[in-house]
Amino acid sequence: MIIRWHGHACFEVSDEIQDLTIVTDPHDGRYLGIKPPAVKADIILVSHDHFDHNSTKTVMKKDSKIVDKPGGVKVREVRIKGIQVFHDSDEGASRGQNLIFKFNLADMDFCHLGDLGHLLDEKTVKSLTPIDFLFVPVGGVFTLDAAQAWKVIRSLEPRVIIPMHYKTGGLSLAIQPIDPFLQLAGDVPIIKIGNENDFDAPDIPTTLTIWEFSQ
Repeated sequence: MIIRWHGHACFEVSDEIQDLTIVTDPHDGRYLGIKPPAVKADIILVSHDHFDHNSTKTVMKKDSKIVDKPGGVKVREVRIKGIQVFHDSDEGASRGQNLIFKFNLADMDFCHLGDLGHLLDEKTVKSLTPIDFLFVPVGGVFTLDAAQAWKVIRSLEPRVIIPMHYKTGGLSLAIQPIDPFLQLAGDVPIIKIGNENDFDAPDIPTTLTIWEFSQ
């Protein structure tokens, strides 16, 4: 299994055994000031229709399947669940709706929060757990800030936290860097990954751990 970060909220999750690649929230790079994703996806997950999350043409190939609606769907034996939440803290009045996606690949549970802008209620938490890998926005302004992100993490209890949607070199959005989030980590281990991580199920930490990717 490989996870690669293509900047912002765009990740590539690939299972080499199934020859299957899932890409989340693709951007085209140009309007963000960062490199575009260099990957073609079998399945493309789009949490909402904003320019920095919906550039499906950037990662699309002939038979790509786009998933951008709530509900359950099965694509090439991958079960995907989209749960409608909001991009803000006032039920979508400011920035609209957002989809959380949960999918299982190689017997591992992945959850991508998209541009979540609020804490989760008990019903939503129950519908998402258990989670092995949680992709969580931490940059504030348009999404959860560092403190809110930790509240969501504690409610979902994943095994691995993968921070996203924060200020990086070149990124044109006025959001916070990762530092405030990491400063609240306490005794949670932080593992610096680089751009990608190649791993198997036995490599997943058994206790809460942060994987900090870099571009």
